[in-house]
Amino acid sequence: MDLPNLTRYLEDLHRQERSAATIEKYKRALTRFYHWMAEKKQLDKDRVIDYKNELTNQFAPAGVNTALAALNGFFRFMSWEDCLVKPLRLQRRTFASKEKELTRREYERLVTAADRKQNNRLSLLLQTLASTGIRASEVRYITVEAVQVRKAVIILKGKTRTILLPEKLCRKLIKYAREQKIGSGELFLTRHGRPLDRKEIWAQMKHLCCAAGVDPGKVFPHNLRHLFARIFYDSQKDIAKLADLLGHSSVETTRIYLLTSGEEHMRALDRLHLIC
Repeated sequence: MDLPNLTRYLEDLHRQERSAATIEKYKRALTRFYHWMAEKKQLDKDRVIDYKNELTNQFAPAGVNTALAALNGFFRFMSWEDCLVKPLRLQRRTFASKEKELTRREYERLVTAADRKQNNRLSLLLQTLASTGIRASEVRYITVEAVQVRKAVIILKGKTRTILLPEKLCRKLIKYAREQKIGSGELFLTRHGRPLDRKEIWAQMKHLCCAAGVDPGKVFPHNLRHLFARIFYDSQKDIAKLADLLGHSSVETTRIYLLTSGEEHMRALDRLHLIC
């Protein structure tokens, strides 16, 4: 196992049109394994199982399976099928962790904090993510042209979907474009005119936590996508439509977004009145 082969594999992922976030995640996982293997004599399934056990002791099951997916993908690429290992079996969750669930009130506090800091771009970015359910990597599709027709065509992971933009959001974004003298193209840009990337969005959101009084562990772009999913489903009760809006191939993926907190789950159990 050597670095040139890892590089070739990552280039192959790019040709498969895997997302930049996925490629970066796989790169980290494979680099970690590469350094671990540097101390070992040979690569075989026993070594990979040993590594899997080490990962299991250090990381959450979902993180372990992500690392194993990266390894198995690389082994298939190299035709090393004998090294393939099985992912961990995950029990289907029935409720979400309250510590990680961003509430509507907390989201509103984040927007208010951005407004108080006079960071109009970040305020509008938060509102765009929350009101459309798009990924941070899809922000580039929010353009002046998309806002003018109130819909954005998103092309990602080999799939194309069209999302509609709320009228109130469009009015705010058109005003913002005029103020920033953005006549066409992407709306969310750095001071130097470069599109904001996922890491920059993540970092800017984290900087709001103290002023908003929100736990930093809850504040990241994908949690706004989860917030959109929960609020949309509470309003419409249409999981198939929600799956289309989020760009999910399976409603099983969408179902994960709709998990209520353990606290809500306990209240639901209490309402059953099954204790005599």
